[in-house]
Amino acid sequence: MIRVGLVDFDTSHVVAFTQRWNHVDCGEEHWIEGVKVVAGCPGVSYLSPERVPGFTEQLRGYGVEIVDRPEDLIDKIDAVCIESVDGSVHLERARPFLEAGVPMFVDKPFTCSLAHAKEIASLAEKHNVPLFSSSSLRFGREIIALHADAEEYGAIIGADAYSPASLHPRNPGLFHYGVHGVETLFAIMGQGCVAVSSATTGDVDVVTGYWDGGRVGTVRGIRNGAAGYGFNAFCEKKVVQSTIDAGYIYSGLLGAITTMFETGEPPIDIRETLEITAFIEGALASVARDGAKVEIAV
Repeated sequence: MIRVGLVDFDTSHVVAFTQRWNHVDCGEEHWIEGVKVVAGCPGVSYLSPERVPGFTEQLRGYGVEIVDRPEDLIDKIDAVCIESVDGSVHLERARPFLEAGVPMFVDKPFTCSLAHAKEIASLAEKHNVPLFSSSSLRFGREIIALHADAEEYGAIIGADAYSPASLHPRNPGLFHYGVHGVETLFAIMGQGCVAVSSATTGDVDVVTGYWDGGRVGTVRGIRNGAAGYGFNAFCEKKVVQSTIDAGYIYSGLLGAITTMFETGEPPIDIRETLEITAFIEGALASVARDGAKVEIAV
C-alpha cells in the first residue's frame, strides 16, 4: 500500500481524493486500490482560507494524521499530492518533497508562470522524481473514447473546448478555473502549440492556439450564462461533438496518479504540462497586446 500525503486543504479535492483512495463516504464503483492517504498538512491559504477548517476536520474524521508543516510529512509518506488552489505557491510547496525524492502529483494549475513550471520540472529531473500535473477533465471518458476510436474518426485536425472560467487575481486569466478547458484542448490536440491569440470580455475568454502543421484549437472560458465541459473535435473523417460527464473524472485522474506512484512513469510528458502553462501565459500576454498573436515556446 502506497502511503500518500496531502499538502494544503483549500480545495474539495483533498476530500474527494481521500474518499476514493481510502474507500470512505463514496460508492464502491469510485474506489481506487493501492493507495491510502495517511497524513496531510492543511497549510495557509491566500485564496480560500475559509475552506481549510472544515476540510481539515473531515479528513481527521477519516483517520488522516494532521501535521503542522509540509516538511513534517516526508518521513511518513511514499508519495505526495500538492493540492493548493493557488498555483503561485506550488513551487514553494513542491521544493522540499522534490529535494527529498518523493514522487509527486501537483493539482491544477501546475503553476501560474512558465518560469516556476520550468523550475519544478528541473528539480524533478535533477532528483529523478516522477512528476505529474493535470486537470481531472483530461480523464473524461469522452476524451478517452475519442482517441480509442481514432481509426474510425481519422486524425484530429482541430478542436474547440469549453469550460467555466471564473477568475481570481492569484491565478490570473485561465490559470484559475479555465485551466479545465485548456487541459481538455491539449488532451485532444497534444503537444505542438506555437502561438496563441486571445479575445476577452468580462463574460468570456476565447483563446485560439496555433499548432505546428497548421492545426488550430480554441478554448472558450465561460463566465456568464449556461456553462459545462465539452468539446468539438474536427477529425479527418468526422466531427465529434461531446459534453463531458464529470461523474467519473476523479476516478480516472486518481487511477493515473496511482499508476505513476506504483511504476514511477508519469502518464503525461511534463513538456506538455509546460506547454499548457505557456499557452495560458501567452493568452494573458495577448490580452495585454489587444489580442495580438503571441509566440510561445518551452
